[in-house]
Amino acid sequence: MDSTAKLLIFLASSLTLFLLKFLHKYWWIPFKIQRALSLQGIKGPPYEFIHGNNKASTRFRYEALSKPMASLTHNILPRVIPQFHSRINTYGKNYLSWDGIRAQLVISEPELIKEILKTNSGSFPKWKDDSNIFHKIVGEGLLTSEGAKWAKQRKLANHAFHGERLKDMNPAVISSVEKMLEKWKGREDEEIEVFNEFRLLTSEVISRTAFGSNYLEGKKIFDMLTKLVILIGRNDFKTPIPGIR
Repeated sequence: MDSTAKLLIFLASSLTLFLLKFLHKYWWIPFKIQRALSLQGIKGPPYEFIHGNNKASTRFRYEALSKPMASLTHNILPRVIPQFHSRINTYGKNYLSWDGIRAQLVISEPELIKEILKTNSGSFPKWKDDSNIFHKIVGEGLLTSEGAKWAKQRKLANHAFHGERLKDMNPAVISSVEKMLEKWKGREDEEIEVFNEFRLLTSEVISRTAFGSNYLEGKKIFDMLTKLVILIGRNDFKTPIPGIR
């Protein structure tokens, strides 16, 4: 057998092995998980090859945000996370969803939530994915850390949110609110974008209480954080090409 034939056989074998591994990861494992949970009575939207339920989730969010709310109401779930609202109504309070090839068991029953977050919290470690942009932004903070590191950070955070410390922040909060209201006085006949005004107010309060400065001094940082949040929101349900993040 000449070298060309050996090379072709090697390439064919490698390609076959790659396809088998690819199908095992992106089709067989999701199918197996979906079937196993279905036998336990847990249903959910069917897995779509590679994308999972990401396309449908994007469509739900786009449709919800493309039109104004019919009326002011505390029932904002259909507006904020419409994919959860729709699937809970369709499949029940507990259902299986898919973020790409990653299975997600969504639970909304209060007793089960208590069982997971309080009674048996040690049995459910926090999800970690080094390639996930969320972890790259927040780092090893309270949201992502565990064990002794989490306990140490929680202890430090408790001091910042102690009742007396919060009372000391009242003057700064009041001053920021008065400043905003004073600015509004000269705009009585104008339409005010309240969302943006309260975003600026929040930034001002955080700057004063946490860093002892005002919003304008840290405006560049807040602007960059806002852009990051927008990028995360836009790409939250986009499925990356396998092998390329």
